[in-house]
Amino acid sequence: MSFLLRDASQADIPAIAEIYRDSVLNGVASYEIVPPSEAEMMQRFAAIVGQRYPYISAVDAGGILLGYAYASAFRTRPAYRWMVEDSIYLAPEARGRGIGKALMSELIARCTGLGFRQMVAVIGGASPASIALHLKAGFVEVGLMRGAGYKHGRWLDTMLMQRALGEGMSTDPDQSSYPGTLFAG
Repeated sequence: MSFLLRDASQADIPAIAEIYRDSVLNGVASYEIVPPSEAEMMQRFAAIVGQRYPYISAVDAGGILLGYAYASAFRTRPAYRWMVEDSIYLAPEARGRGIGKALMSELIARCTGLGFRQMVAVIGGASPASIALHLKAGFVEVGLMRGAGYKHGRWLDTMLMQRALGEGMSTDPDQSSYPGTLFAG
């Protein structure tokens, strides 16, 4: 399956909302129970890109959305501004075809280029496929929260994983780079 990665746009929101809807209703990556509306997904998209975090779409040759990935704040307190949390969602028919790996690689590259120093993954349901994807991308396991969520009639664990970006914590960050200015008042 050939595909192209590009910046996500507002025009992608209906397909993004449908992919996320499937994940909410049938999966455990998200601990939401009720799928958000397209309007809510548009607000979430606007909030993420409005703060200049990367938001990427994977589309097939016909322009059909196969998946998407974005980075967002892990926490909103200023000391966390050098760390981003990744999110990747794929359409059911796109899974296992290298699209998640490509989205992850691109997301890591863009976040590194922006000056972020750490990326964290909060993996709902401790999904083996998601853990494997993150391990292949250089993440390490940093913790497991047992019974963190309850969905689909069962308790779910949440795996925390982390990856250094760029120079990681080996040097002080550039305060004038994008993450350094995130909370400038």
